[in-house]
Amino acid sequence: QVQLVESGGGSVQPGGSLRLSCVASGFTFGFYAMNWYRQGPGKERELVASITSAGSRTDYADFVKGRFTISRDNDKNMVYLQMYSLKPEDTAVYYCNGDEVLWALNPGARNWGQGTQVTVSS
Repeated sequence: QVQLVESGGGSVQPGGSLRLSCVASGFTFGFYAMNWYRQGPGKERELVASITSAGSRTDYADFVKGRFTISRDNDKNMVYLQMYSLKPEDTAVYYCNGDEVLWALNPGARNWGQGTQVTVSS
């Protein structure tokens, strides 16, 4: 029943910007930390950014720190990823999801879903 629908991806030149959005349903969104993950071509899925359930703290992978900002709106069941200064190595399919805490109670959340494609090239 968990549904996570990402949007906002596209193709940009190096140095460009995008804002990704994710709308969630099927669970009590405001009770859980949320994350953005990505999977580049030929690579494993990796964690990009995290935000606590109330949005009070955020954490970022070193390779995006200072360039990306994660935020959320619990009234709308949405989480966002604002991306600046995009690099070719940011090219990937981006996914939103929780973590083991969510997955333990909602096994369907492990299905990941479609994601949204970000392509950075000149």
